[in-house]
Amino acid sequence: MPKAKAGKGCAEARGLGLGLAEQILQGDAVKPVSRRKRRGRGEQDEAEAEAGDEYVDDRLSRKILEQARAQQQELEAEHGLGRDSQAKRPKTTVLGTSSKARGSDSDSDDEWPTLDRAAAIAKQEYCEDVVVNPEDEKAIDMFMSKNPPLRRTLADIIMEKITEKQTEVETAMSEISGRPMPQLDPRVLDVYKGVREVLCKYRSGKLPKAFKIIPALSNWEQILYITEPETWTAAGMYQATRIFSANLKARMAQRFYNLVLLPRARDDIAEYKRLNFHLYMALKKALFKPGAWFKGILLPLCESGTCTLREAIIIGSILTKCSIPVLHTSAAMLKIAEMEYNGANSIFLRLMIDKKYALPFRVIDALVFHFLQFRTDKRNLPVLWHQCLLTFAQRYKEDLSSEQKESLLELLRIHCHPHISPEIRRELVNSKSRDVEVGMAVE
Repeated sequence: MPKAKAGKGCAEARGLGLGLAEQILQGDAVKPVSRRKRRGRGEQDEAEAEAGDEYVDDRLSRKILEQARAQQQELEAEHGLGRDSQAKRPKTTVLGTSSKARGSDSDSDDEWPTLDRAAAIAKQEYCEDVVVNPEDEKAIDMFMSKNPPLRRTLADIIMEKITEKQTEVETAMSEISGRPMPQLDPRVLDVYKGVREVLCKYRSGKLPKAFKIIPALSNWEQILYITEPETWTAAGMYQATRIFSANLKARMAQRFYNLVLLPRARDDIAEYKRLNFHLYMALKKALFKPGAWFKGILLPLCESGTCTLREAIIIGSILTKCSIPVLHTSAAMLKIAEMEYNGANSIFLRLMIDKKYALPFRVIDALVFHFLQFRTDKRNLPVLWHQCLLTFAQRYKEDLSSEQKESLLELLRIHCHPHISPEIRRELVNSKSRDVEVGMAVE
């Protein structure tokens, strides 16, 4: 009689003939499972739901689009939008982003923001609409220079500088080698005339590599003149400012700011009564080199004697929004305080005083003398001057000596404003003096 086969349930009975130690080891070992576990109904539903999240069939897509179109029509009917805008807008027939329907290189308004949308994004940083008080503007016009220097075009200024430099170099080269200095290669002229054509129409994107290497050239001004900076677009001027402020030395960057960027910004303000967004950002980017910015933009603007109230407000807003090293700010305040007064000087001084820097005593003394020089001036000073004096008294009243305070109080009797002068007097009287603190420290 053959031996009966043991069933599956007798697997544990097989170990009865083994020793105790072997039975314990066999019980601790992991046994392989040959059968496959079937999914329950709940797990199968979850798997189908996950697959449904990843893929949507045609019928469901059609229903989603119909519902979205119906909701859109209800919103347009509720807000009173006409059918013209609905007819102009193409109907969406594909799920997903609009770029898939029109191609990957689409330039639609949804993907690429326009200049107006970019200006709206940076509205907090951009001085778009400048409100000018007519009375303040008339008061500043009274202090403008009566004989301003003759305004030359940008090309004339650059060409004059290039001619002077080229004459010096040619003279030096002819003395050394006995031969005149060679002119530019015609191929170089052709390349940078092509760069000029690009910058005249530039809106966004990459710049030609030939333009990016201009700061590394020894005759960069001559090459820059070939590209005709006065014809660049505002976006091209911004990109050029980024390149030149980062790669030129401070002295060369100052020349670029003074000869190229400042005239372009002033012309734009004079023509449109506001500053283009890209030119405004170019002026902010130029502060990457603060010393060159003050020497090439702010100080020449004050020295010209023709800075309008609108120009002072727009350019002064950059001083408010940007962080500037205290030494550069102190040097600029010292220069402005010592130059001939015009209304724009009060705006720039007030904005820099309001930054609350710890100024050296030499700068504070220069500011005090700046205000005291109006004791013999019989003209009615603008409100901006009184506001600047009030800001100075509020910020640095404890850094003034008692003699300086007495002189300023005497000045208030000569030039008095009914609302501002009492505040200035209160600030000066109810504060400690610099010499008194020094005497207490010595004792």
